[in-house]
Amino acid sequence: MAIVTPPLALYIHIPWCVRKCPYCDFNSHEQRGPEQHRAYVDALLADLDADLAQFAFVRDRPIVSVFFGGGTPSLFAPDLIARILDGCRERLQFVDGAEVTMETNPGTVEHGRFDGYLRAGVNRISFGVQSFDDDKLARLGRIHGAAEAERAVKEAQDAGIGEINLDLMYALPEQTLDGALHDVERALALQPTHLSHYQLTLEPNTVFAAKPPPLPDDELGWDMQDACQARLAEAGFPQYETSAYAQAVHRCRHNVNYWTFGDYLGIGAGAHGKLSDGGRIVRTAKLKTPKSYLAKAALSDRLATMAPIPERELAFEFMMNALRLVDGVEAALFAQRTGLNPASIAPIIARAVADGLLVDDPDRFQPTADGRRLLNELLIRFLPDERPRSARIPVEVNP
Repeated sequence: MAIVTPPLALYIHIPWCVRKCPYCDFNSHEQRGPEQHRAYVDALLADLDADLAQFAFVRDRPIVSVFFGGGTPSLFAPDLIARILDGCRERLQFVDGAEVTMETNPGTVEHGRFDGYLRAGVNRISFGVQSFDDDKLARLGRIHGAAEAERAVKEAQDAGIGEINLDLMYALPEQTLDGALHDVERALALQPTHLSHYQLTLEPNTVFAAKPPPLPDDELGWDMQDACQARLAEAGFPQYETSAYAQAVHRCRHNVNYWTFGDYLGIGAGAHGKLSDGGRIVRTAKLKTPKSYLAKAALSDRLATMAPIPERELAFEFMMNALRLVDGVEAALFAQRTGLNPASIAPIIARAVADGLLVDDPDRFQPTADGRRLLNELLIRFLPDERPRSARIPVEVNP
């Protein structure tokens, strides 16, 4: 079966931070100074040119969303963000009203910058708040305080940016249930349009993994999730994905494209891409360190990896994203986005329905409440026999 061309998004990675947080396993590097910023903008556009030459089949496809991730994109001044977006628009067609998100650390935004970001074309800001407890923020290695976060959010709203996401973490070092709920209340008081609420986990190759802080036990972590989820729903923020809460009109379109197995170009150090071309789907990843990326952004070896997704792994790749959505996806999307015959997964679907992990609906692939709680167990069923059964399923996502 032929793959039906999916929507195309653009991910732009900014790799620098003021300071690396001890829990972070993203591709981020402590900044030594802003002198490389302009060279990096040139590298991004050269990288995009190289992608469009190498993957010419995407050149005429419109961009539905853009996401500046990091690192800390707000380290870049508005004129540099404008140069990037202007350069992208010169090379690619954007749909009307395309969502353009920029991740922002509240401790890196100078007064008045949001006006400049809005003029540059950014229409959605995602704030990495994480907590409104100054003690917890210090233990997380964050460079901002609660008051600074509240001030930054209000400045963005006053500048006219209508779509605001706040990232919050729970199960923080020595956090109580009341503390987790207090963070949610402080976030709601700021009237964002979207909330990302996720549990602190100890990722390999991080400071926290080497020196674990005292975290709440699993039972308390579940209690925090249930209580905060109920409070968010009561406040008009229904859960629509594993860690995302918003009314339908305010859902993050960029991430929904990921979760529905859409395509995306990825430019920048360590950026990942997924591109569909007729009968195959290719995943790409750029060189990871800023130094190597700056040296080779325009060259063919800017790619650290490029490989088609093997057909035997497509069902798992699709479900790993689609089943994060509370409402799941239309069953027809499976064949459209993978090119596979749905009959190839029918026995797995039937067993998952019988086990109470999927809703019994022939027209949708939708996890039940148990399926959401046991998502890894559900996803493992779609792994090809030769793939290891990992206890933790990775997924690509931005707030």
